[in-house]
Amino acid sequence: QVQLVESRGGVVQAGGSLNLSCAASGRTLDRFNVAWFRQAPGKEREAAAINWSDGRVYYADSVKDRFAISRDNAKNTIFLQMNSLKFEDTAAYYCAADGGYSSVRPTSWGFWGQGTQVTVDS
Repeated sequence: QVQLVESRGGVVQAGGSLNLSCAASGRTLDRFNVAWFRQAPGKEREAAAINWSDGRVYYADSVKDRFAISRDNAKNTIFLQMNSLKFEDTAAYYCAADGGYSSVRPTSWGFWGQGTQVTVDS
């Protein structure tokens, strides 16, 4: 089992930055795929960024060149650096981890954090 706890999000002005973190316990993440998903009101949960254990990285087109996913295996923590935030980035953000095959589909991820709200004020 892996327990994931996201840092608190918050309200940010458009154009601003925010760094989310997700602390893991129970297992070390070095051999896990990790990801950040987000879900806006009335919309489906979508993958914002994925970092596979083999080093490959995925970003949704909507966040490419603005968001960066990273991990600190020594601290067993996942990060999402969000820059140039836009109103449409407003959503609940969830970190996820999985030790098997993982894709952009939320159903392919076995472990989830509780979510943290990010609101971008335009």
